[in-house]
Order: sequence, then structure tokens, then C-alpha cells
Amino acid sequence: MSVLNSILAFLVAIGVLVTIHELGHFVVARLCGVRVLRFSIGFGTPLWVRKFGADQTEWVLAAIPLGGFVKMADERDESVAEHERDRAFNNKPIWQRMLIIAAGPAANFLLAAVLYWVVFVTGQPGAVPYVAQPPAGSAAAAAGFVGYDKIVTINGREVSTWGDARLELLDIASARAVATIEVETKGGGRQARQLSTASLEKADLDRDFAGKLGLGAYRLPIAAVLDVVTPNSPAADAGLKPGDRIVAAGATEISDWSQLVAVVSASPGRPVPLVVETRGEKFDAIVTPATVTDAGRTFGRIGVSPKVDRGASEALFINIRYGVFESVPKAIGKVWDMSAFSLKMLGRMVTGDISWKNLSGPITIADYAGQSAKLGWLPYVTFLALISVSIGVLNLLPIPVLDGGQLLYHIAELIKGSPLSEQAMEIGQRAGFALLIGLSAFAFYNDVFRLVSG
Repeated sequence: MSVLNSILAFLVAIGVLVTIHELGHFVVARLCGVRVLRFSIGFGTPLWVRKFGADQTEWVLAAIPLGGFVKMADERDESVAEHERDRAFNNKPIWQRMLIIAAGPAANFLLAAVLYWVVFVTGQPGAVPYVAQPPAGSAAAAAGFVGYDKIVTINGREVSTWGDARLELLDIASARAVATIEVETKGGGRQARQLSTASLEKADLDRDFAGKLGLGAYRLPIAAVLDVVTPNSPAADAGLKPGDRIVAAGATEISDWSQLVAVVSASPGRPVPLVVETRGEKFDAIVTPATVTDAGRTFGRIGVSPKVDRGASEALFINIRYGVFESVPKAIGKVWDMSAFSLKMLGRMVTGDISWKNLSGPITIADYAGQSAKLGWLPYVTFLALISVSIGVLNLLPIPVLDGGQLLYHIAELIKGSPLSEQAMEIGQRAGFALLIGLSAFAFYNDVFRLVSG
């Protein structure tokens, strides 16, 4: 079911994003008086075809749902009737042709802005960026971080959640630069910390790079006291009851809930001896964690939850929400920031500062789609916004088979004063197609490698 959910979430995402992209081309082409012959979602064998409108445009759903296209009347592709020559794409003024080409990526950016607006108006939950006590000898310890420092700004940019903080830090870390981090201390004062990221290697950026620097999220200490024991669970079968305190699990003395979780998770299907304290008395029990597989990971679970100080726990989280009008510039700014970030990461892949392993294909995207959909509609909308920005940026790259490459041809035409020769355009198309196939193959290889290696 997890795989099916991921596939469904992926198909919905791609369907929405591709449709919006192609509608951008379609709408602006119609406004410029260009005749649209076909509007296709997907490639390959048509599964559904209908003709609508005065121009009898073909609307198509095709078998391969990894893209789409808008086919316009163009004398370079096929003959155009004499009375419709003025409606051919190639006969339109160059500024109109460039507008039509740019409209696809622009539609993706507009969709992303609308989706981010929805997220900001609804409210985006996140963890407040409180810092855990860094390990001795780590870069964070050397910078002077102490437990419960709250990150306020990074290089002058305000951060409200750990998600914001990690995004800013990844930008800095990929350049191996020094981050100036302003924190609010436990006492309420403010101090600046200078965190060096020079110790990071390229491979670290593929993993928990912040953890490698010693910068982790503060976690509320939770005693290993049971609050809920699920009926008919491994814990209930072992005789555990609410209020019991787990003192030891296997060879591990338990003083914190996270230690119990670590032992149980690492023991799917294997008996774990427990020492349990209840009402001041201790007894022994043996629990066999159930085997659970989720998102390709197998772990143990016994069906219990801890007693938690709700007030203290809620203080570690925040819900970021803005007003209807205030959210408009926030959403536009978010699209700009994510676009700039994407371009920076692509540039640093080219220069070798970060690994090409970060390039993802349809399998990884489908996995993220399924995970975000599983968390609820708001994370899924946030995922859609991020992918919409990525599609917009990708299509503006100066690769001839993409919108950016077509814009490059038109810029060359503006400079030259006449269109490029058919031979030059054909060479560019072939080179661009080869490059795109190579990048797609590499992204697919990364997907398979992640799937196999877990």
C-alpha cells in the first residue's frame, strides 16, 4: 500500500504540475493569436483524445506521464494554410515567441507562489531551532554553542524553525564558509557564534551535515515511564502496564525514553529481556518487538508510548502563520529564495563543491510525494510548491530541448538580427537531447542506488 500511495501521490503531483506548465504556454499562445494544434499531458501512445474549440485543438492524455507539450502551428514543422500564416508561431514577433516560451516556467512559479500562500495562510508547523548540547570537539562546541541555545538569525537572515535553519546552513556548508549565527541563550540574552563548515567533506552534505558539525535539535528529556500500552501488543503480552518504568533493556541501562526506543527498534522479532519498576518494586519481563517495515526500513515496535510533559513539549514547536495579504509577499519571496537556492546547488554540482548524488529522479520524487501525502495535505502542498519551483528552474536552464534553450535561440536571433540556421538549431537540439538523457539516466541511477542501499 505504501508503494501504491507513493505512485498515486507522484502521478497526481506530476499531472498537476505538467498541466499548469503546459497551460502557461497554451494561454499565452492563444493571447498572441497562435493556433494550438495539440495539448498533450504525457508522451507516447494517446490514451484519450478529444477536440474542442474553434481551432479544434486536440486534447490528449498519453501513456507516459513524465511531461507534456503544446504543439503550435509552425511552418518549420509542417505546411500551414496561406490564410493562417499569420497564426503560425514562427511568424509572430520575437517578443511574442519569447513570451510564449517563458510562460511555461512562469506558470510553475505562479503555482508555487499560490501554494506557498495557502501554506502561510493556513499555518506551517515546525520545530523551534533550539540546539542540543554539542559533542565535545565538534565545530559547534568550538563555536561556543551550549544546550538550549535558540537560533535566531543565520548570516543576518531570520529563521523561525529548524527547517529554515537547515536550509540556510546547507547553502553555507556547500560553500564551506563560516556561518555567523545569532542565538538567544537560556538566560534570554543574545550572542553571536561563528560556526566553521570547513571540516565538512562532500559526502557529508548527502547526510546529516548539521549533525556532523555537532549542531543537533534539542530534545526534551523523557523518562522511560509508560503512559499507554496498546491492547494485544507485544508490551501487553509481556505484562507491561501504564505507569511502569523501564529500568533496563537487554544489556542497556535505561534512563531516557530514546534509549528504550533504540533497543526496541534494533530488535525486530527478537526477545528483549526487561527490568521493570512499578510502585517501587522491580520485576523481570521479556518482550518480543513486532517487525515493522516502513519506507524501506525494518524496525521493532512493542506498542507503548511515554508520559510527556505536554506544556514543555509544545514549547519546542511553533505554528508559522501570516495574514491573507501579508502572505502574498512572503509567498513570492519564498519562490524567489527557493529558485535561487536551486540554482546555487546546481552550480555547485557543476563546480564539484557538492556531489551529483543529490540529483534525484522519478523514484526518489515519488517516495517524497508518498511520504508528504502520508503526513497530511499541508506537507503535500508544500512538496508540490517545491517541485513546481524545481520544474520552473529546470526548464529555464540553457539546454536546447528545454524552454531555456529555446529562449537562448531567440536571444541569439536578437543579437544576430536573423534566426539561427536550421543546421545550427538541429545540432543544438541533438546535443541538448543527449545531455538531458545523460542527466536523466544519472538521476535514475541515483534513485536505484538509494533504493538498493536503503
